[in-house]
Amino acid sequence: MTIRIGTNPIAWSNDDMQDLGGRTPLRTCLAEAREAGYEGIELGHKFPRDAGALTAELAPFRLACVSGWYSSELLLRDAATELRHARPHLDLLKAMGSPVMIVAETSNAIHSDRAIPVSRRPTLRSEEWIRFGARLTEFAEALLSEGVRLVYHHHMGTVVESEADIDALMSRTGEAVHLLLDTGHATWGGADPAVLAARYRDRISHVHTKDIRPDVRREAEANDWSFLDSVLAGVYTVPGDGCIDFVAMFRALRGYSGWVVVEAEQDPAKADPLTYARLGYRNLTGFLAEAGLR
Repeated sequence: MTIRIGTNPIAWSNDDMQDLGGRTPLRTCLAEAREAGYEGIELGHKFPRDAGALTAELAPFRLACVSGWYSSELLLRDAATELRHARPHLDLLKAMGSPVMIVAETSNAIHSDRAIPVSRRPTLRSEEWIRFGARLTEFAEALLSEGVRLVYHHHMGTVVESEADIDALMSRTGEAVHLLLDTGHATWGGADPAVLAARYRDRISHVHTKDIRPDVRREAEANDWSFLDSVLAGVYTVPGDGCIDFVAMFRALRGYSGWVVVEAEQDPAKADPLTYARLGYRNLTGFLAEAGLR
């Protein structure tokens, strides 16, 4: 598999704030994603969870099912219990030929609560990291035995947010656990995506590309906003519309094979999804070419 470019429906219909784009039909999202040039799309809350029905929705637009988010609770339950909870999602991804499962620990996350500032996100003690890492590794090994790679999504408002958190995660997990490198979450969390790409190149199996509007980020931090309020204000945008050096990041990922996904949540009433989907695709393909990856 060489590099393929996909998108996420969050620009059309937000999963955490379902009133954003709530009236936008799934087929509008799929048609516009294809029109903008994307080869595949990740799952969202409007997608069927039956493989036959999902195939029927995607086929007219020649879109592959890239992957889909799974909210783990490994701080509360063991890997075997987690696998039972994940079974319907795992079986759907397998049926659709999706190579990876996107996993993030959400048992104590605050990113979906507008009442809690992102500064109050949870953290782990040393002994909790050890237990969490062991459970995550066991869970990842179980997924890999069925042909699906676990890619961990570091995310604002969760226990894996900062560069130190990512380092802790990677050092306390085994080879079965790979990283989903998200440029927007990395940058807002205080890390350089190019540095992370170089450091964990051999364990990066999925990439989310979103850009940061630095003025909105500064305002969000100065006023101690929640994650969702920051999103509504426009902290995220598509690649090339903010401050991130994508060419440097892609140069550090030379040899990467897999999906690169535009996943830039914005308020669709303020940021027309098709306009930004086209902009993100055009900029992303240019950055990949400049970095020598396409």
